[in-house]
Amino acid sequence: MHYAISEIPVIKRFLKSRWLQWGITVVTLAVFLVVILTGLFGTPAGNHNFGIVYVWLVWWALLKLIFVPFLGRFWCSVCPIPAPGDWLQRRAMITPRRGGKLYTLATKLFRKPGSFGARPWPKFLRNIWAQNLGFLAVALFSALILTSPLVTALTLLVFILVSLLVSLFYERRAFCRYLCPIGGFVGVYSQIAPVAVRVKDPAVCESHTEKTCYTGSDAGYGCPYFNLPQRLQANTLCSMCGECLRTCPKDNVAFYVRVPGADLLNTRGRRMDEAFNGLMMLGAAFIYSVVLIGPDGGLKATARAVGTPGWFVYVAALLSFSLLVVPGLFWLCVRLSQVLAGRPRPDMVDIAAAVRKRDSLFAGYATVLVPLGLAIWVAFTLSFTMTNLSYAWPALSDPFGWGWNLFGTAGMAWTPYLSGVIPYLQVPVLLVGLIVAVALAMRTAHQHQQPSRAALPVSAFCALAVVGLLTLYMA
Repeated sequence: MHYAISEIPVIKRFLKSRWLQWGITVVTLAVFLVVILTGLFGTPAGNHNFGIVYVWLVWWALLKLIFVPFLGRFWCSVCPIPAPGDWLQRRAMITPRRGGKLYTLATKLFRKPGSFGARPWPKFLRNIWAQNLGFLAVALFSALILTSPLVTALTLLVFILVSLLVSLFYERRAFCRYLCPIGGFVGVYSQIAPVAVRVKDPAVCESHTEKTCYTGSDAGYGCPYFNLPQRLQANTLCSMCGECLRTCPKDNVAFYVRVPGADLLNTRGRRMDEAFNGLMMLGAAFIYSVVLIGPDGGLKATARAVGTPGWFVYVAALLSFSLLVVPGLFWLCVRLSQVLAGRPRPDMVDIAAAVRKRDSLFAGYATVLVPLGLAIWVAFTLSFTMTNLSYAWPALSDPFGWGWNLFGTAGMAWTPYLSGVIPYLQVPVLLVGLIVAVALAMRTAHQHQQPSRAALPVSAFCALAVVGLLTLYMA
């Protein structure tokens, strides 16, 4: 069940307009620059620095509580990090500049095969493995990044520099699609969102050979994420930027509102890189919950002390838990599901096919990690956001910590919001995530021709994760 909201004339006009998206991007870029400046020149006290407060409290809360669950990858379409690279690569800031002497000259100089902004991304990297490893690399230093304005500013500068360099050498948004550490988990969890961009009639796409939704036209650019809309089956790789809506001459692309989690209903044909992302994010959520919001302040201090012996122990624990313990337990549960299914052992001739089938089953069961993982991250975000959100008001008036009072809120004292009811919000969130995960485990078993009992080990894995976090949060 779905409804095309872009068929409403007013909404369609907004979605096809470039000015709305461009305007939001400019605003986010301005905030981004303030974050960097306050990180470089402002107070080192994180709870009084605009950069720390508005990135790791305000933006993080919006991303986890609103953008990803309800709007999918919408943030990616207005993210300021790739904007400078986009503008340089396209030789325009808003509308496509096709025709004219300047555009023609730029095309001759820069759009030859292999020239700036035109190289295809290497085939062996066309997955999210690099994003997964990038997230883990950032996670190793996360305790320091989350509390140090200077380190936050330097990290964001590295992101924008890498994005700019990639845009100058490789086509479209290769950085966002294949490298951005945040894009990986935003994409995987966006499958929960009740909005999606899809074609109205696949037959119309088959008859339209020009494929301007991919190549671009005078009305817009080709899909920045290398998608053919007619092949989209999930939100994972779609930023909902609206370029395909603008460039389709057949008016065959629409923005839909549908049942949340509809992308997860088909558990066949899933990818191992996305499965690993779900496992890695689950492991990171546990480590963050213990270290960053747990009762032992010494663990947080150790995680911040980069380069010390204690920090290397923390790194070893994080990597072991995220790369070995969590994936290993999940693999064991999938293997047990095969045992419960009562399948006979394959002959030696069928070993290769059996391995492929096992990998497909592993990736299929990994869909349970999407609702479960998102619920865990929402619960984690609630645990510190509501307690510390009041820091946003003084930081808005005095972003550098220099004694300013721009909006009259600099003197507002820290006041925890809803601190007494946070556990009562976390419990239902985690239970809903568990219920949906178990239902998906059952669906996966059926779609892979297994009996219902085969879903028990994976369901137990999900229940163990929820019980462990509830024990931590309720302590």
